[in-house]
Amino acid sequence: MEAKFAALRRGMLEPVVLAALDGESRYAGEIAQLLRDAEFPVQDGTLHPLLNRLRREGLLTHEWRESPSGPPRKYLSLSAEGRTQLTLFRDYFRSLATMIDSIGH
Repeated sequence: MEAKFAALRRGMLEPVVLAALDGESRYAGEIAQLLRDAEFPVQDGTLHPLLNRLRREGLLTHEWRESPSGPPRKYLSLSAEGRTQLTLFRDYFRSLATMIDSIGH
């Protein structure tokens, strides 16, 4: 059954990553751990290219911060456009859930 949801999960990665940055700046490792803690499997090889694309598209901003344990880290935040996109995703997924619940009732 898990394999049936793999494509759906891949399609959910962008909105889930945006949600992980809602209200808080995080570096890539924190984002990955937050998603794993929420039982959303993510690979670094998938996450980093997505974060770079979202930054190029203007949905994320970044700033470098010193790290207490190693080199500086790139902290990512939602841009105004990223917050708008996250709101649109949330609205769309709520409407999908309503539609799925309404079918057959």
